[in-house]
Amino acid sequence: MKKDKAIEVSGIGACVADSLYRIPYFPEENTKLQALESVMAGGGPAATGLVAAAKLGCRSAYLGILAADKEGLFLMEDFARYGVDTTGVDVRTDGRSFTSSIWLNAESQSRTCVFDRGTLPAFKLNERAVAILRQADILMVDGNELEAALAGADEIHRHGGRVLYDAGGRYEGVERLLPKADILIPSAEFAREVTGADNIREAAICLYEAYRPEAVVITDGKNGGVLYQGDELKDYPAYSVKAVDSNGAGDVFHGAFAAAMQKGFTYVDCCSFASMTAALKCMGVGARRSIPDYDTVMKKREEGKVS
Repeated sequence: MKKDKAIEVSGIGACVADSLYRIPYFPEENTKLQALESVMAGGGPAATGLVAAAKLGCRSAYLGILAADKEGLFLMEDFARYGVDTTGVDVRTDGRSFTSSIWLNAESQSRTCVFDRGTLPAFKLNERAVAILRQADILMVDGNELEAALAGADEIHRHGGRVLYDAGGRYEGVERLLPKADILIPSAEFAREVTGADNIREAAICLYEAYRPEAVVITDGKNGGVLYQGDELKDYPAYSVKAVDSNGAGDVFHGAFAAAMQKGFTYVDCCSFASMTAALKCMGVGARRSIPDYDTVMKKREEGKVS
């Protein structure tokens, strides 16, 4: 960890304006249903991970491209609300924002998402973004803005930083990011698809042997997950909560993992800290506003339970 740096954790990836609707049950086609609650919130894997890192005490910066429409301005304001630096953001007047509509089923706790990627061009690293990467300890990437993420990974490696890859979506070409990752955190589905393994324990070993990161951490939702660093496989728990909104839980896990790294935690402790943070986030609506602060997470870890 570099001391006295303006930015510790940077990120390149999707940034989405989410319209969230908590509904009592999933409706049939051609019917109307009144929502229990609705809210507009910022989303996107790397972007929300950065908010989590910021709320947990890390100086964070988003590097990307946003539109100057109402959704894009909301996203800029949302970053400012949580203290995420946007110096490296390009704001364009000739594009439309990445948006989504998310239905949160209170009956089954399921999540249904319809998204529109908008019309913005691909992000290219600007001088401001490069300056941030030269001082940051960690770059979080999620497979979106692939060319910028690959360039950013090379840049941060040149200056002694590390890349944390939130590997959730099998977007075209994302396999190019795998050898760039120092900390590889795929979902169980991604890990099995990429490796052809029957289970996540086998997949973790396959990914480690193929790409040799410092650590492979596979997330498996309510089942917890597994950590592999080339020696023994180590399981980590998922904490049971009465979930209100699980949307963004994985994003928060990754941001909390980065924050724990900055605190000097071992990877084993990073896993449990991130899992606890993600569980606490699920107790409120919105991927970002329900993220707990560092003291809350540490207190719950000491208690050994979420509620």
